[in-house]
Amino acid sequence: MSYAEFVGWGRYLPSLVVENKDLVRFVDTTDHWIKTRTGIKERRYSHVSTAEMGWLAAERALASADMLSNDLDLIILGSTTANEVCPNTASSIKNKLKAYSAAAIDLNSACTSWLYGVSMISDMIKAGSIETGMVIGSERLSLGLDWNKRESCCLFGDGAGAVILKKSHDERGVIAFRISCVPDSREFLAIPKWGIQPAIHTNDLHLSMNFDGAAIFKRAVKSMSFDCEFVLDRAGLSIEDIDVFIPHQANIRIINAVGSKLGIDPKKTVVTIDKYGNTSAASIPISLCEALKNDMIRGGETILIASFGAGLSCGAAVVKWGDSTKNIRDTAFSIPAYQGDVHNLLEDSFSYHGISYN
Repeated sequence: MSYAEFVGWGRYLPSLVVENKDLVRFVDTTDHWIKTRTGIKERRYSHVSTAEMGWLAAERALASADMLSNDLDLIILGSTTANEVCPNTASSIKNKLKAYSAAAIDLNSACTSWLYGVSMISDMIKAGSIETGMVIGSERLSLGLDWNKRESCCLFGDGAGAVILKKSHDERGVIAFRISCVPDSREFLAIPKWGIQPAIHTNDLHLSMNFDGAAIFKRAVKSMSFDCEFVLDRAGLSIEDIDVFIPHQANIRIINAVGSKLGIDPKKTVVTIDKYGNTSAASIPISLCEALKNDMIRGGETILIASFGAGLSCGAAVVKWGDSTKNIRDTAFSIPAYQGDVHNLLEDSFSYHGISYN
């Protein structure tokens, strides 16, 4: 029987760090309000595109695995903020990587996009359709935020993470997964008109995220917990068998509530939301890289992953980690740091939403 082992990983975190005290200069909120309600202290905003961030995370994943881009059979980009819809943004990353043998797919299930992509590639490798695949989560949500809505604009950050899965005969990689979608919940987290709409031709287009925090909280905790219990049962495991828990980094209250409902030791939970905010599809691969960097993953661990996002899409997976925990080599590629501040970067967005920067 074949399995799909994680053999490479990489991430890109934008250089511009935006602390809560910086947000207070243009958002009607306070540092205390943000920290107590979300657990976020700072986040990153990007000066380069979703594709550019995804490309560098991908280059780092290839270097980590000491692989060539032509070794890839398929590249999936999970993102809500693709550069273009047509042609897909994954093909842009593929071309920059010079991954000439790879197919390229964009996948949008919001914050669960990366997990959906990992599940798809894992099953394709097990079925023999491909031997090696890459899944990238990359988001630049800072361009789609309404700075008049503190309940949502304080939550999100930008970034990218990528992993490589490769055929293996050892029982490694995704052992069990479930992807799901909570019915009748689309309106609780949405950016209306973000797509092809008649308003494009009438100039009646105003991007603004609708966000019902209370409704999202209840459904996220219930559905993530259910999916986690489902995959544990499918894998024949209990929560005591889990060494590391990597939840989607949306809100510290959701992370804590799911952990409590599952009964998992908080010391096993990877938390990065305080430093990076909610990076949507990039959230879990960024956190996975953090766990590897901080030696929470040393080789051989059983990892539980849980995610949810707009839709409300949801999912969970049990992963058996292999021996690879350190980069075989580093890449020489980089993205120059941004030299301005948040006002310089988002001046057009502030003007669009009628925001003054103090």
